[in-house]
Amino acid sequence: MALNSIEICAGAGGQALGLSMAGFGHAALVEIEPAACATLRINRPSWRIIEGDLRGFSGLGFTGIELLAGGVPCPPFSKAGKQLGHTDERDLFPEAIRLVDESRPLAVMLENVRGLLDACFDDYRAKIIRDLKKLGYEAEWRLINASDFSVPQLRPRVVFIALQKNLAGFFSWPEPHPRTPPTVGEALFDLMASRGWHGATRWREQACDIAPTLVGGSKKHGGPDLGPTRAKKAWASLGVDGHGIAEDPPPPDFIGMPRLTLRMTARLQGFPDDWHFTGKKTAAYRQIGNAFPPPVACAVGLEIHSALNAAAKRRLKRA
Repeated sequence: MALNSIEICAGAGGQALGLSMAGFGHAALVEIEPAACATLRINRPSWRIIEGDLRGFSGLGFTGIELLAGGVPCPPFSKAGKQLGHTDERDLFPEAIRLVDESRPLAVMLENVRGLLDACFDDYRAKIIRDLKKLGYEAEWRLINASDFSVPQLRPRVVFIALQKNLAGFFSWPEPHPRTPPTVGEALFDLMASRGWHGATRWREQACDIAPTLVGGSKKHGGPDLGPTRAKKAWASLGVDGHGIAEDPPPPDFIGMPRLTLRMTARLQGFPDDWHFTGKKTAAYRQIGNAFPPPVACAVGLEIHSALNAAAKRRLKRA
């Protein structure tokens, strides 16, 4: 069964890449940021990238698509912001509901920050579930840690799954991988040592835990560093200077705590090394830091793919 998706707020393609790994094609990817669109185009020239505001995108031409997926903006729900929810002009969940109504996908997959599960948003989450129930879907929210799927950082994300009522019983949430994720030292040693840094082996021993959650910042706030003071202290305990992003790995005689390069941060997010990010350092790091880790998207996508195929097989048997 060939399965296709619409991706909204696609960013640098973390979710889209994971869904491709899970067997989904891409009918369209919608993204407003030019640098992120350029990243998508340079990595997947065959994908149909629609650059523009989601509010101007219609789902009417995609009726019956198998999956509507995406990561609507997180600032309205982030603990790092004011958590304005539905009163924040950046809240695009209503647009996602509109697109579900217009395209009537078999399944929906949306992700956001952990703050969306805070008690102050209980009514908001319940309303989204009610709205989709009126459209014929059964929906559920769940917190998933990226580290449970071999990503070398904790990165908790809220994942929202909805399926048409006759399909919902076929879906199961993915089970965490049995193996522990690599430490920062294990994940990045080859990159840290790539210019012959004499201290790389000692650094690997210090960087003996998974990474704190990468923070990408917003368009208005946050530059190419690894987050607020508490996050920087956590990075320092791993032997990483979190006050900026380096252009290159440390040279042979480097002394002190190294900074991560863009490639290193991308690897910590679960991107393959051949995935390229366009734009200047701040724009590229924002794409990486705000991404949904591809291995997590793949794990959830595989379960959606399995559910849709199982339902299709059941229908064929009954026919």
